[in-house]
Formats: sequence, structure tokens, C-alpha cells
Amino acid sequence: MAIIALIAYELAGSNIVIPGVGTLITLLAFFFVMAIVVIAHELGHFATAKACGVRVDEFGIGFPPRIIAVKYGETEYSLNWVPLGGFTRMAGEEDPKIERSLASKSIPKRLLVLSAGSIMNFILPFLLLTIAFMIPHNNVTGNVNVAEVVAKSPAEMAGIVAGDRILEISGKTINNTADVSRYIQIYLGNEMDILLERTDGSKKTVTVVPRWNPPKGEGSVGFAIRTEDPTIVKQSFNPWIALKKGIVETFEIMVLFKNGILSMFVGTSASADLVGPVGIAQITGEVARTGISPLLKWTAFFSINLAIINMLPLPALDGGRIIFVLLEWIRRGKKVSPETEGKIHFIGFALLIMLMVAITFQDIGRIIAE
Repeated sequence: MAIIALIAYELAGSNIVIPGVGTLITLLAFFFVMAIVVIAHELGHFATAKACGVRVDEFGIGFPPRIIAVKYGETEYSLNWVPLGGFTRMAGEEDPKIERSLASKSIPKRLLVLSAGSIMNFILPFLLLTIAFMIPHNNVTGNVNVAEVVAKSPAEMAGIVAGDRILEISGKTINNTADVSRYIQIYLGNEMDILLERTDGSKKTVTVVPRWNPPKGEGSVGFAIRTEDPTIVKQSFNPWIALKKGIVETFEIMVLFKNGILSMFVGTSASADLVGPVGIAQITGEVARTGISPLLKWTAFFSINLAIINMLPLPALDGGRIIFVLLEWIRRGKKVSPETEGKIHFIGFALLIMLMVAITFQDIGRIIAE
């Protein structure tokens, strides 16, 4: 059920420029991330299907052709060559006439099974981010100062001037320019309070609304910032603090992803900002070189991406299958014929594959251009 068609990477709202990395590191890191995210997703489908009495014919990691398969009980467990997702093949996903089929179960049970994969992908980041914050990791800290303010921008209208130091954004301490960029993306179209320290030492709080579609070269707020006197600090947190930070980070990632999608329609993002399997592997390899903590954070981001994408109401995705179940409920038990639903999902799957291929060519072109 899990298929990765595209990932919108809008973290910090900046274009990613990634130098070449070792192929082995990239592949190993990519397989590590994919394995964690896909296994969690498919375990959600698998466990709930078993609990609801649905016959599971195959639990597969990766897509065929097969590397190896082992049968235990009524289920075959397979490892496959194409590491772009996984699947839980259940009996009769569209046909209720098949014994112990998914389609023969009640609407609540089907909704549970179909949504369980994404639910697991929403739960996984809490664990990954908690571990990431517990592991010692490097963090850049310094004074984040405003270097320049664009005329008639939200920053100027709020009273921000060159030389101001940014202390907090909406109660969050600012340690570096990446923090500022992150919160600007989180608060797109919404008010955010910026606590400033003036050059004379006085403090002032101003309110700014980052723009969805700013003039080219101005940025959403309209200022240039820099981190002065940066130092690298090794940080780690106890389990309780790490858990709280993991929860906050998870919800912030959800907002970042939501804003990344919306900015494709109302902002400045375009199809060039999308990445497919090749781009994801490249990003993963580069992140892996910075340490295990950043890799776990990237895996959490990727897991949430997968959860949201799979819940989109598109044929062949979990969200598309849920639409058919809800349609049956609205029609008081009248199902769309298995043949019709199967054809719609097949067409949707084909279109998603075509999109993934197109984005893959875009990824390759971007790599060559670099």
C-alpha cells in the first residue's frame, strides 16, 4: 500500500544545494531510512488486518522482483529489489466475495486497516525525534543579527532595523539563522512575535506576518540576517526533555509540510522543488554524513511526508481507498463494483509511477547541473 510518489522538501524554505557524497554512504543511509519508515507503515496495515480477521497473503518490503521470500503460517514475507516502498497484500481488497477479505469487513474495520499505516508513520517520529535529542549532537549558536531590511517589507513596516538582534520568535529562543528561517516557514501567513534587542541594549517585541508570495529576492519577511560569533555546542537532553522536544518538533514538521504543499499553489514554490527517489537518496546521504541525530530527524520528516502523502484522496493510495469506503457508507452500503474500483486504482497507480519517473529525471538533471 505504501508508495512514495513525491516528497516536497520545504524545510527552512531554502533551495538545497548538495555536493557529491560517497555512493556507499548514500545507498546505506537511504536503505536504512526507507526500511524504518516502510516497515513501520506496513506493520500498521499488517497488525490491524490480522486483528480484524483479514487474511494477509504477503508482507513485502520493497517492490518485486523478489530477493527472498519465507512463508510463515498463511502469510508470505518477502524482501524485494526495488527499495521504493512496501506492501501488505490482503485477500480481496475490493472483492467482498473472497473469504476473509478486507472488502468483506465492516466499514469501521476497513477504515482502521487502511489508515493504520499512516497512523504508524505519525507515531514513529515521536520516537525517532526523542532518540535524536537524547543523542549528543552539534548545534550552532551565536547572535543572530539583522544585516539589511528591504524597503516597504513586513520587516520594515514592523519597525525592524539593521543591527537588531533577534532573541526570540513567538517565545522560541533563536540560536542561528536556520532557526529564523524555520519559524518564518512555520508562520507563513500568520502573525509571529519577534523579540529584538536594539543596538542600545533595549528590547522590543514586534509583530510580523511572513508573506506567502514575496517579490523575488526579498524573502517572506524582507530582511537579511547573519549569525555573528558562531560557536558549535554539543547538546543532549534527558529522556523527559527529549520527549517534549520530540513532540514539539513532530508537530512543527507537520506544519512545515502543510505550508510546503500550500506554497506550491499560493506561494513561490514550483515543481522544481519536488524530489523523487533519486533526490531523496541524495539528501539522505548528505544528512547521514553529519551524524546519526540529524539522520534520525530526517527520517522523522520523511515518515510524516509518507503519512500525509498516503492519506491524499488519490487512487491507489490509502487515502483513495478510504474514499471508496466512505462513499459506500454515504450510499448506505452500496459498493462500487470491485472491477470498477480496481480499474480506478490501477489507473491511479500508473499515473503515480509516471509522475515518479518524471520527477526522477528532474532529480538526475539537477544532479548533472550541479
